[in-house]
Amino acid sequence: MVGYVLRRILTLGPVLLAVALITFLLMHAVPGGPWDTEKPLDPVTVAGLNRKYGLDEPLWRQFLLFLANALRGDLGVSYMNQGRPVTEILSDGLLTSATLGGASLAVGLTLGLALGLAAALRRNSALDRATSIASACAASTPTFVLGAFLVALFSVRLHWLPASGWGSLQQMVMPVAVLAALPAAYIARVSRAALLEVLDEEYIRTARSKGLPERTVLLRHTVRNGLVPVITVVGPVAAALVTGSFIVESFFSIPGTGRLFVQAVFARDYGLIMGATLFYASIVVVANLIVDLLCAAVDPRIRYE
Repeated sequence: MVGYVLRRILTLGPVLLAVALITFLLMHAVPGGPWDTEKPLDPVTVAGLNRKYGLDEPLWRQFLLFLANALRGDLGVSYMNQGRPVTEILSDGLLTSATLGGASLAVGLTLGLALGLAAALRRNSALDRATSIASACAASTPTFVLGAFLVALFSVRLHWLPASGWGSLQQMVMPVAVLAALPAAYIARVSRAALLEVLDEEYIRTARSKGLPERTVLLRHTVRNGLVPVITVVGPVAAALVTGSFIVESFFSIPGTGRLFVQAVFARDYGLIMGATLFYASIVVVANLIVDLLCAAVDPRIRYE
């Protein structure tokens, strides 16, 4: 197990390096720059800003300098925030984004597992078909469309919930619901399929034939064995929450790191783009690492593959 953990940890560095390189190249390949405004700056000012932030250096040197500073925990400065450190800006919105992501993951997991279990236990029933249709609709509906629908219904028409903002429980309801919809649909489909496969196993029929209570059969033999495929999708679900938070935070005006990243992209804020990308990439790869370690702990065959 120790060797497997070390091998998995050693893969994190190359993955983050590849993400940083691809982001850096794409960022500089897009037309425009951080000093492009509605009222163009004079060339002397632009040259001075480029020299101040090291943008007059060759691209390869800029990238190596970024990597060297990132290894020391310095992600550079933000151009649109008057030279404020990127780490300081990200830390300001981190608690908000973590609260939104954690609440959405908890709601998505709970709702998805409950729907998947109910659909599997009532195979081919009206509940099973309704769960499949609802999961397909939730998985195929874009985040901004679902958000606009909820705002139109609960804010504009019914006046039950605020349309934007962050800080109160009421303001959390719609953003969490929008962000949790896709994970809940995905987990419901995966858990239903996994539980149906387990329910058809011989040892389940044997357990029932021995007269074990149905509750014991479900909790001890069915749900436990059916959770392994669900654990494997938690990593992709975490990635979906990260990418979805960009849109949800911007749509509902939530002061988190996702909205900061979107603002940085529109402003061509190279420092904040690189810092936020590495920050989100780190979350995704660590989430996938935890999932892989959990799977290896549950199923020892995985660590030897």
